[in-house]
Amino acid sequence: MMKAQSLNGIQGRREIKHEMTKMDCYLLRNKLKHYMEIDPHAKENGTYSIRSVYFDNFDNKVMNQKKEGLFERDKFRVRLYDSNVTLLNLEKKSKRNNLTYKQKCSITAAEYEKIRTGDINWMETDARTLMQDLYWQMTMLQLKPLTVVDYEREVFIYKHGNVRVTFDSSIRTSLRNNDVLNPHIAMVDTEPDVVILEVKYDEFLPNVIKQLLQVSDMRAGAYSKYQISRMYG
Repeated sequence: MMKAQSLNGIQGRREIKHEMTKMDCYLLRNKLKHYMEIDPHAKENGTYSIRSVYFDNFDNKVMNQKKEGLFERDKFRVRLYDSNVTLLNLEKKSKRNNLTYKQKCSITAAEYEKIRTGDINWMETDARTLMQDLYWQMTMLQLKPLTVVDYEREVFIYKHGNVRVTFDSSIRTSLRNNDVLNPHIAMVDTEPDVVILEVKYDEFLPNVIKQLLQVSDMRAGAYSKYQISRMYG
């Protein structure tokens, strides 16, 4: 078996995405809970709220690469969990062939506001390599924070193969407002009945999980929350 390759010291992971209905999600969740653990970081109801702002440019480079299914692509976002603006992360998700790599570093609210208003020169010599990387992409490719996306995430974990199964629902978009730290930003519902199922694992997907995931009428597709949100604005 081939070992997962690494990118900047990060191990690549495999990722499968499906779009499903709330009903299919309900049925699958009831099966998974007998075999998998619920994420210990979740709230009492088993979910947590995720808010991200995605970077793109005026040519929609990131979205178009996604649509075209390019084997090499990068996506930057700033993310916070459960509205906690004191814990922000800058993340870069890279696709190389069929593997996904995620790099991240913490970022302050004040730093994000600088980036949002175009004050970026300080990033060039920042100690965080990811911040420097974003600086060059903002300079060369004119990337900017563009769209805020909110959703509720439920996570199931299976230790063997380091498997994470996530259900993302209630996907909402700010259209073209990038004020990610503003709790009162106007958000618009996208497709209320759509749930995005994501399965992430290292080298192999254990058979028990593979069998559980065979759900009826599950439309395969590399559908991203960012792409869904942009369809509305």
